[in-house]
Amino acid sequence: MADNVAGEHEKEDSFVESVKDKISETFHKDDSSSSSSSSDSDNEDKKSSSVSDVKDKIYRLFGREKPVHKLLGGGKPADIFLWKDKKVSAGVLGFATLIWVLFELVEYHLLTLVCHTLILALAVLFLWSNAASFINKSPPKFPEVNLPEDIVLGVASALRVEINKAFEVLRCIASGKDLKKFLGVVAGLWVLSIIGSCWNFLTLFYICFVLLHTLPYLYDKYEDKVDAFGEKAEAEIKKQYAVFCVKVLSKIPVGALKHKFA
Repeated sequence: MADNVAGEHEKEDSFVESVKDKISETFHKDDSSSSSSSSDSDNEDKKSSSVSDVKDKIYRLFGREKPVHKLLGGGKPADIFLWKDKKVSAGVLGFATLIWVLFELVEYHLLTLVCHTLILALAVLFLWSNAASFINKSPPKFPEVNLPEDIVLGVASALRVEINKAFEVLRCIASGKDLKKFLGVVAGLWVLSIIGSCWNFLTLFYICFVLLHTLPYLYDKYEDKVDAFGEKAEAEIKKQYAVFCVKVLSKIPVGALKHKFA
């Protein structure tokens, strides 16, 4: 009997030890899995941070830091220029094309178009209002249209800020402090004068409008390739400008002229 009892105790002890071993193994697995998951999360954080660092070091055209959508002002206008809503973008571009065809190809005049449009709209509404009583239908309801004061003041304030910035840039250029900016503005105005001699203002405005509907969309789609090409082009321009400074600008006696007219 004593031997049987001792054997049963030994079996119970061995069973308890096996259960303890299994519990400890499960805890070790959980610890290893949690540590591996934490290490994986750390690795993912490191990868994301490294990716963000690499993205920050990528060259962007004109030194931009914001996405194209925000550079265009965000909101509905940016959605139209980037073709986020294709129906609205196509409608706006089609309306601009219709206006250009009427004014440029058909040789319609702005004042004539406005008067004819108002005559047609007023005639339709007048006839509809008078015919509604004969056909037992309610006359059309015309909404009250009022320009909000805050919108008008906001637009005027924004225009004032931009005009003041333009005057400040012109004053800085005219003072002769920045030769590089002066040459850039003169070159830009010269190019605009050549373009203006080729097309009239309406055609030029329409071309700019079409470019606003195409270039931002294409750049947003292929920005990596364009930025790489822009980086090479900028490096080449800086190289040529340095050569131009050494051979031409450095020989202009700007200091002597300043002392002379001071």
